[in-house]
Amino acid sequence: MDAHTPAPVPPPGCPAHGSGGRVPLYGPEFAADPQAYYAFMRHYGPTAPVEIAPGVEATLVTDYQAALQLLQDSGTFRKDARRWQAFREGKVPTDSPVLPLLAYRPNCMFADGAEHLRLRQAVTDSLARVDVRRLSRSTEQIATYLIDQFAARGSVDLLGDYAKQLPLFVFNELFGCPADIGDRVLFGISGMFDGVNAEKATEVLFQAVGELVALKRSKPGDDVSSWLMQHRSALTDEELTHHLALLLGAGAEPLRNLIGNTLHRLLTDDRYAKEGGLIDEALDDTLWDNPPMANYAPHYPATDVEFGGRLLEAGELVLVSFAAANSGPALAASRQAGSNRAHLAWSAGPHACPSKEPARHITVTAVEKLLNRLPDIELAIPEDSLTWRSGPFHRALVALPARFTPVRSSTGTVPSPTAAPAAPARPEQTPRKPERTGLWSQFLNWLR
Repeated sequence: MDAHTPAPVPPPGCPAHGSGGRVPLYGPEFAADPQAYYAFMRHYGPTAPVEIAPGVEATLVTDYQAALQLLQDSGTFRKDARRWQAFREGKVPTDSPVLPLLAYRPNCMFADGAEHLRLRQAVTDSLARVDVRRLSRSTEQIATYLIDQFAARGSVDLLGDYAKQLPLFVFNELFGCPADIGDRVLFGISGMFDGVNAEKATEVLFQAVGELVALKRSKPGDDVSSWLMQHRSALTDEELTHHLALLLGAGAEPLRNLIGNTLHRLLTDDRYAKEGGLIDEALDDTLWDNPPMANYAPHYPATDVEFGGRLLEAGELVLVSFAAANSGPALAASRQAGSNRAHLAWSAGPHACPSKEPARHITVTAVEKLLNRLPDIELAIPEDSLTWRSGPFHRALVALPARFTPVRSSTGTVPSPTAAPAAPARPEQTPRKPERTGLWSQFLNWLR
């Protein structure tokens, strides 16, 4: 930094001096204005020392070119979380809220080299078999069902009642979850990401997914779970369980945030609220400015290495800030020139998101369906009253309250969310108990 340049002023609520000089990426202050934190961190150079939870230290890459270099250099930077030195030395609290997303699991996200290629190929080949027409039909049916739950009320929390539920329902259908398993998958994923009894929720999720693996072994179907199982990579049951949990969980949470953030953009940006901008444009702007996963892509240097003006030790946790890289000065010119998809919201390199096209398709369909059914929907409270969820990884609202002119449901009535009618189990499903009130079961009953 130039000697005459004034020292940067930390943003409000940024007690970097109290955390070993590290910038905290948690708490309501960071959630409310992360861009102020990213601007402050750029004064450190391409990387900055951060604390992602109490007692959990990391280095955050905030520069676009540095981020690309790291994401594409799989020789220097590894993904296997068993390399995480601080965790191996017992320096990370065992009850830390960030551990569920950082601890090692036998799936492609934490694999390197030939093992990563084997596992990743199984995922990409299986997802490539998803039929776009089937995906559209499923998304439209689920969107109709969810909108029917609040259409006659004239008000809704677009996060809790729509954006949060829709991806979980879509993934349950694509992965062939029967009602009894699907209900527990919904419960497990919601609890794990919301931090509500996360340990129990994680246990419920993995038990349910384990049962799904056993079911598909005996009765395969036309779904992603069965395709993954039949792939030539020959995944073990343990690998299948962890990959299905990864795809269901890691797919649903970012997609929830993407739908919610895109709706937020459409309801608050005059360009869209008044001029009727295209949904695709609002989606791309959201991926630039409010990517659903703001800071993630955990990596670990294989050896001590100088990177981004800092000496990184072997096994040190290094994260990429997609949000900071997207908003940095290096990309301003290319964005203004019309390169509207040069952002890093989908990551890059060998571990880039394998399902960005389905995610875009689901988001556009969900938003389009909502706006067509409720054309006068608007924000129900002032924009500055909205609250963003705390956490180092995601960028997501706590709630998105909206109002609209009440309309009748697609069936002419308003379905009861707690009194789903009984329906016979399909032949390929495990027989269900006489009464079941889980969300996935309710949708299946409504569909019949």
